[in-house]
Formats: sequence, structure tokens, C-alpha cells
Amino acid sequence: MVHIKTIGRLNPQDVEAPTKFYAQAVSAGTTDLDRLAFLISNQSTVREADCLAVLSALQHNMMDELMQGRVVQLGVLGNFQIGIRSEGKELANEVSTSVVKSAHINFRPGKRLRNMLKTLNYKLVQG
Repeated sequence: MVHIKTIGRLNPQDVEAPTKFYAQAVSAGTTDLDRLAFLISNQSTVREADCLAVLSALQHNMMDELMQGRVVQLGVLGNFQIGIRSEGKELANEVSTSVVKSAHINFRPGKRLRNMLKTLNYKLVQG
């Protein structure tokens, strides 16, 4: 169940317009690697420590593969890929590595994860 709260927002293009109210998702907490390892170990014959070791290796290897410019595909979860922001130049030959301003991670959810979003239930909470 996803908890939502009501928030008011002003229209930045029309500060005279009345406030509109929207639903916003509220976090129900955080699940860390230790918790995931515990959950996985309870659903399999693998020990919790081994699950944690594999999840730690997954983190390390994902970062290494992303640094090599590869797309990391995590099955039904989706794909991770490096994206960049750069300065625009007038001429193509002016583009070099020095125009890169910053890098970020692009995540594209897999079909099963996208379908999961269609099945969510919501509960309005006081926020």
C-alpha cells in the first residue's frame, strides 16, 4: 500500500493563480542491503551472509560496468545507463570532453516493473 499526502503548489507561471492541491507519495521507510539479504535468505536455501556478499558484489560490479560505458540490465527490474549533461557548441568540431558538465544515472524500468505500477493501491494519510 502506497501512502499519499496532500500538498499545495503555486503556479510558477501565474503567481496570482490560486493554489492547487496534489497527491504526493510518502515514503514508508527504507530497505537496505542487510534487510534484502535477510528477506532473500528466508525465501531460499542461501545463507544471509552469502546473500549479502552477492548483493555487495552486484553493487561493485554494476558501478564498474557503468564506468566502462555499458548498459547494466537487471532482468525484469530494468536497465541502468550513464547519461551526461553538456554545454552546447556552435560547431560540431568544438565538442570535446571538456563540454561535459555532469553525469547521472538513467534508469529504464523493465516491463514487469512498469506493470507493477498499474496494480498499486493508495491510502491517504495526514502529512
